[in-house]
Amino acid sequence: MRPMHILITGSRGFIGRTFKQALERAGHTVLGGVSPGRPPGPGECVMDFARDTRPEVWLPRLQGVEAVINTVGVLRDSRSRPIDAVHRDTPMALFSACAQAGVQRVVQISALGIEGSQTRYASTKRAADQHLLALAARPGGPGAVVLRPSVVFGRGGASSAMFMGLARLPVAVFPGPMLTARVQPVSVHDLAEAVVALLGPALDQRGIIECTGPAPLSLGELVASLRAQSGHRPAWVLRLPDALTALSARLGDLAPASVPWCSESLALLDSDNVGDPSRFKALLGHPATLSGELVARAWRG
Repeated sequence: MRPMHILITGSRGFIGRTFKQALERAGHTVLGGVSPGRPPGPGECVMDFARDTRPEVWLPRLQGVEAVINTVGVLRDSRSRPIDAVHRDTPMALFSACAQAGVQRVVQISALGIEGSQTRYASTKRAADQHLLALAARPGGPGAVVLRPSVVFGRGGASSAMFMGLARLPVAVFPGPMLTARVQPVSVHDLAEAVVALLGPALDQRGIIECTGPAPLSLGELVASLRAQSGHRPAWVLRLPDALTALSARLGDLAPASVPWCSESLALLDSDNVGDPSRFKALLGHPATLSGELVARAWRG
């Protein structure tokens, strides 16, 4: 595998940080993008996804860059991180700049389940995905891959911390959709391993790849599994009435943007977050981490 010069957006985030570490271990040189207000360290530069919505802003940053990985994402809209800019306008500008600069490989971290959802989260993610794939279809376009993971699990993830917090409770009250919505959680380390492969032995891969664990389960079953993996007895589970579920989500809207429970996340539970694991398994060269092994291999490991 030939070492490459790679730009990773959101390199201090949960997913971006894991990717950066894995790529550097594989011998690549990584330029990390950090949010405004955070002093950049060695090998980093500031990238403002709320405002960098024009390709010409990105072109100077792409000098000498052979591959770009976009990991930036938000769950909901906020004044400092407007979802339309963060998910759609800025990534589209970045991808257009990649096409102009002749970047060899672009990897977009999207999300599973967005095709059937009309939420702003899904529609903005979908728009960026479609723009990248359209650029890739042009003669001389970048070799593009859109990774669509189910719930990404690992230490440092806000949703993972929420699930682990729920798993510690001897009596748990769940919003109704959490007991029925199905997911196929994927270890953040497996996702990083797939990205390393896409910049080496799987450089010829193109298009959309669903990134999932081997088998689906409900979110309620996931939390129960995490509890068992942590050595606890089964919890007493109660279902939150629908009216209180909606109220709790609206209250979540008032919380800091880092809190994962809000009206947008409730709406996303209307559709299952599952897919076919076969292409992801082939990319890894082995089965993805089982849901029953996530604590040992993604939380503690």
